[in-house]
Amino acid sequence: MTNSIPLRDRCFQLIDEIVAATLKGKIRSKRQVYQTLASGVSSGTGEMFERCLDERHSSTQEQIDNPASELKQAKAIRAQRALNMISSEWERVQQENQVSAAIATAIQGITQADQSERLTAFLRAIDPNREPVLNLSQLAQLAKTLQQEASASSDSDRARELEQLAQGITGGLAAWGNLENDLVSWIYEQSQGSLGFEELAEQRGPWGLWAKKVNRPLSKSLFQALAYNQPLDEWIRQQPTLELDAWVELTVVLQWLQRRLVKWFDQRVYNSKMGARLSISTFIVFAVIWSQIALALNQATVPQRERLIDSCFQATLQILRTFAQREYFPLYGGVFASLSGNYLRNAMDYLDEPLRRVEGTEEKARILTLLGYSQRAQGRYNRAIQFHEQALEIARSASDRVCEIANYNHLSRICVAQKNYAEAINYSQRALILARQAGDKLGEANALANLGYSEVFQAQQQALDPDVYESAIMYLQQGRQLLERLGDRQSQALCLCSLGIAYVVMQQPQEAITYLEQGWQAAQFSGDLYLQGLNLAYLAQAYYQLQNWSKTIYTGSLGGYLLEQIGTEDWRKAVGLLTILQGQLGGEVFKEILQQQRSKILPLIGVDGYDYLPELLEKYLNSM
Repeated sequence: MTNSIPLRDRCFQLIDEIVAATLKGKIRSKRQVYQTLASGVSSGTGEMFERCLDERHSSTQEQIDNPASELKQAKAIRAQRALNMISSEWERVQQENQVSAAIATAIQGITQADQSERLTAFLRAIDPNREPVLNLSQLAQLAKTLQQEASASSDSDRARELEQLAQGITGGLAAWGNLENDLVSWIYEQSQGSLGFEELAEQRGPWGLWAKKVNRPLSKSLFQALAYNQPLDEWIRQQPTLELDAWVELTVVLQWLQRRLVKWFDQRVYNSKMGARLSISTFIVFAVIWSQIALALNQATVPQRERLIDSCFQATLQILRTFAQREYFPLYGGVFASLSGNYLRNAMDYLDEPLRRVEGTEEKARILTLLGYSQRAQGRYNRAIQFHEQALEIARSASDRVCEIANYNHLSRICVAQKNYAEAINYSQRALILARQAGDKLGEANALANLGYSEVFQAQQQALDPDVYESAIMYLQQGRQLLERLGDRQSQALCLCSLGIAYVVMQQPQEAITYLEQGWQAAQFSGDLYLQGLNLAYLAQAYYQLQNWSKTIYTGSLGGYLLEQIGTEDWRKAVGLLTILQGQLGGEVFKEILQQQRSKILPLIGVDGYDYLPELLEKYLNSM
């Protein structure tokens, strides 16, 4: 476009030329339109071009709606098609320009950064929370440009580091190419959805398979360490060096594995709840890996240790921020879905340090909510309160009402555990009022469940009139009915468990069993091991009240084992009941009944779990 012509006229001229060429059959492909726009619209003139394009759309549509003749209407329809193609290709041009600007900004940030900040600048450039998010070809372009910068640099140290960054990106893309076809094949081969955090070496998860598909020592050895459940501080000590290119390659590989796994699980539309459960576990597993590596580095003596640690925490926070924006982010639990063993027990501890490094944001409030829930499940009530109170403050300032309500509900639950029933009722009432004001049905249902749950325990503590129990049960039933309509099995499991516990407290075991059995089923469906264990522990109490010793031992053993495995102190309630029963029945009779339940227990916790039960009883007795 000639600069002597006013900008507005130049934009109309370009649009009209493309439309005319299209109508005459001179435009052979969309690519031709793209190239015309890319060369014809200069930097800084895009906004005017878009306004002119909108005007042409409007005027052409007017000709279609109010035609002077059928011939002119037909021509206008063809012109509108051409304008639609221009709009589509202009959007591509804008996206490409945005990506080019992002790459240019990334290159500038990386090349101009001090050596200590260069890795951090690279991680900012590939952050999946930025807009635009760089795809594989754009990452390759970033590597190519960094290589060019390295070749042109007169500073040998700077040139070497830029070259290592470029080589690391290229190596990471090549490694991802080797892994891509086996991203989820292990799920079908093993007929399970485990993510590899298990006690049995190389029998679950993808790590052993992936280790065979990569060539570089650092990535291969990490996957092997994860496959064999090797502590990562040992893995770090075994590394002869931690070169920047190998570190960047590992970063790229882990990021793309995590992103594509989540994408695949999210797209499992035939079983969206299972997909969400596995996506949640994927986010947590990869965040924990990075945090574990950081902790391992903190105990090691390696060059550039501090910047490697910072890069680990940065990668962790990128994962958590992406996770916190998902609609299935578990404000009411679900963290324990596909994790087990020591990794599950310590997972939330690993995420504590990186969270200290991020300012108060909506995402941080949601992550703190998850941490608080997990700490409560493990009996760390004071720590859980700290997380929830901090999350409350941030959620209020970010106007995240749903997160605010969730934290009131969690604080209510903690107060019940601490036998502070008046405060539990206060928190649940606040949650209920806010949820109804905000139209948050899930928050309302949880608040109703918490309110009823709290009132049951307060009535028991104060020996109140039986009518108070009826009022509490009413709240619990309202919450259950609302959750059934919402289809949230996670919260249903909690509400049904609350109803069952209420009836156990009221010495009505048959009613308790009805709800606790349903709660156990709902918890199994959602995959929440904590709620499974809690329902089973109270089922044992209900059966004990009915003097059904075989079912008391069956449910108490399962509940105690599951709760102990995930590190919550609630295992002591179930196992304590079993030790009482063992004393009443005698050791031999108890052992005989346990042996009779073996065939029912094995499918749920396996031979190792069954064999561990006597040790669990001994552990309880020794801790008294």
